[in-house]
Amino acid sequence: MKITVDFEECLKDSPRFRATIEEVEGDVCELESKLDKLVKLCIGMIDAGKAYNAANKQFVSGIRELAQQSTKDEVIESSLTKFAESLQEMINYHTILFDQAQRSIKTQLQTFVKDDLRKFKEAKKQFDKVSEEKEAALIKNAQAPRNKQHEVEEATNILTATRKCFRHIVLDYVLQINVLQSKRRSEILKSMLSFMYAHLTFFHQGYDLFSELQPLMKLLGGQLDQLVVDAAKEKRDMEQKHSTIQQKDFSNDDTKLEYNVDADNGIAMEGYLFKRASNAFKTWNRRWFSIQNNQLVYQKKFKDNPTVVVEDLRLCTVKHCEDIERRFCFEVVSPTNRSCMMQADSEKLRQAWIKAVQNSIATAFRDKGDDGEKLDRKSSTSTGSLDSGGEPKERSLKGESALQKVLAIPGNACCCDCGQPDPRWASINLGITLCIQCSGIHRSLGVHFSKVRSLTLDTWEPELLKLMCELGNGVINQIYEARREELGARKPHPGDPRHEVEAYIKAKYVDRRFVRRPSDEELRNKVVSLSKQEKRLSSSSEHLPPRPPPPTPKLRPASNASGQSAVASGLEARRDSLFCPDELDSLFSYFDNSSKLRSIKSADSGIQNSADGSREMLANTPSNNSLADAEAAESPPMAMPATLPPPSPCKEVVFYEPKEYSPGLQLYWASCARSLPDMAEALAHGAEVNWVNTEDDKRTPLIMAVQGGSLVTCEFLLQNAANVNQQDAQGRGPLHHATMLGHTGQVCLFLKRGANQNAADIDEKTPLTIAVEAANADIVTLLRLAKMNEEMREAEGPYSQSGDETYQDIFQDFTHMASNDPDKLNRYQQYDPQRP
Repeated sequence: MKITVDFEECLKDSPRFRATIEEVEGDVCELESKLDKLVKLCIGMIDAGKAYNAANKQFVSGIRELAQQSTKDEVIESSLTKFAESLQEMINYHTILFDQAQRSIKTQLQTFVKDDLRKFKEAKKQFDKVSEEKEAALIKNAQAPRNKQHEVEEATNILTATRKCFRHIVLDYVLQINVLQSKRRSEILKSMLSFMYAHLTFFHQGYDLFSELQPLMKLLGGQLDQLVVDAAKEKRDMEQKHSTIQQKDFSNDDTKLEYNVDADNGIAMEGYLFKRASNAFKTWNRRWFSIQNNQLVYQKKFKDNPTVVVEDLRLCTVKHCEDIERRFCFEVVSPTNRSCMMQADSEKLRQAWIKAVQNSIATAFRDKGDDGEKLDRKSSTSTGSLDSGGEPKERSLKGESALQKVLAIPGNACCCDCGQPDPRWASINLGITLCIQCSGIHRSLGVHFSKVRSLTLDTWEPELLKLMCELGNGVINQIYEARREELGARKPHPGDPRHEVEAYIKAKYVDRRFVRRPSDEELRNKVVSLSKQEKRLSSSSEHLPPRPPPPTPKLRPASNASGQSAVASGLEARRDSLFCPDELDSLFSYFDNSSKLRSIKSADSGIQNSADGSREMLANTPSNNSLADAEAAESPPMAMPATLPPPSPCKEVVFYEPKEYSPGLQLYWASCARSLPDMAEALAHGAEVNWVNTEDDKRTPLIMAVQGGSLVTCEFLLQNAANVNQQDAQGRGPLHHATMLGHTGQVCLFLKRGANQNAADIDEKTPLTIAVEAANADIVTLLRLAKMNEEMREAEGPYSQSGDETYQDIFQDFTHMASNDPDKLNRYQQYDPQRP
């Protein structure tokens, strides 16, 4: 509604004028509110439009990717590409529309509100001010007394000046009102009309775009109808085939394999067979075999190059194998007496494969003039088991067995953090049991704080289970809740809200708020006590088992029999390897004869030669003789004292007064003293698990745990992120020290945890070199198996699993023995670098 104000009426300042002014001012105020609201709505529309365009662009990008993926279907690729281009054009049109909305609505109306309405408000302020001054002048003029001429003149002059000013301002104000009323119409209509024309252009462009696209859409619509009909027909055909196949008698399917010498792909016959490995463990692996180009080959995966089993079938024979436990076996024998044992799934399949090989041999003789194209050769490897029966030995505990052992520890029958009874989860690096809610919170802390494992669903290795039994909820809570009551903190109860339990667990393990910090004097006493405890342990009889009397050595003929007798009687008797010599010879021969390893082993001749020497020594030594016999027999005759001095350890552990006492030093001596509660306490006080003792050859707590001889302390440090390859000042890591001390269980543990057995110390000696010099048969075997397993995996590629089954089976045996029967692995003599 347009409201105009008469100029003549404003000069009279009549009540009609005042009423009109009030009406105009209210209308302008409402107009300003509506325009502000419209501008805000326009801004919201533009922002939503931009978000819509961004999402639409991602959708179009997905259509393009689908088109690129469908390159094999030309119709789908071309159609989707055209649709994506059209939709991208629509996005561009939308962008133009929103830009026009911003210019016509937002910018134009905002300018009108900020400029014109601001001028109106300023004019209104001046009008209100001069109106008040005029009213005051009129009152003063009326109150001037008649007999005071000077007051009358003063009031008259003020009134005249005020009226003159009022007349000037009121005319300007009325002019501003009339101009605003006139301009509001043009500004609003112009902005809205511009916006509507933008819409008109948008829809015209969209109409033109889809008019061009319409013929293609009609064409695809017609093709789609036909595609639906064809799909329904194909579905009926497939359902009919499915029904026909279901009604077949599958008992005779084994006879479908037939030898076809004229096959189009050159493959006369193919199918799955089990193949027995040629190593000492005789493992069976399922492979895809085929007869092609007068060769018998197999593949593990489709993309792998075929591995040639028999290069020329003309020189081979095939026969049944009835002298082994497995059924349906047959053997292909080559002239080099190298046989390949295979197993079919049934007797009919075995007969079919034997017949196919025989037919291939006959065909190869008929076509002997044409040798055919040779396939790329690839040496075969396989894995095995220590058990001759091939059945894996389950050495790890799982389910109720592990649960019963862990819950039997005092305090473990309830959750460590909230007290929920019958927990089913555990934190393996803390050694505590947890309920399912607390286990989820522990997982959220990260593995650097807590490693969660199920007591019923996961498999537990023996050393890990012993670690859980060494600690427990009672021990850990004495450390991590030492000041809880003192600080007045409430321990959660079962059923408390998760956020309260989570806050308590973070305060307990992350912030370590309830851990009691020891004073310097307490820390010093603790470290001194641990060092003394280590000395008592190292001097006790528990550290090493009693030595048996040395057996009478068997002398070999030599030019100086007396000298050899002295050597034999001077050397202490040692326990034979857990492997018999024949098994060692077969084991190492398998690895040595693998064609994949020859090139790798030649690059490391030093280690390989020493390892070969150890294999020869260990394999050729009779089982009823000690290793000292072999050393005496191979050593040149020389005079030696009747009794050798006791061998020196790799380094004597001596306590000294350190420059300062720290939690790291406590962890250092607690690791050597085999005190897991003190180790856990040191870590809770902030000890670095890889702390380096610069005053003691830069040794770490893990190296001291090796010196202490405990497998569980090593496992505890490794579970808490100890570096298994950190070296001391002599360049020796934990694996070096375990080898030098003859700790077979620790060697096995470090190899499983990724220890680098190729690392050399400052004397250029690797753990394998040290083990060979010490004649430690078990450690030599473990190191060589781990090294060869690694080489085989590198030779076959990053995804190969060759050797893993054998490797894991052997290491499971040693792990079980080290945890449950460690006396069998104890060496009676440590490595002495000065020993001749």
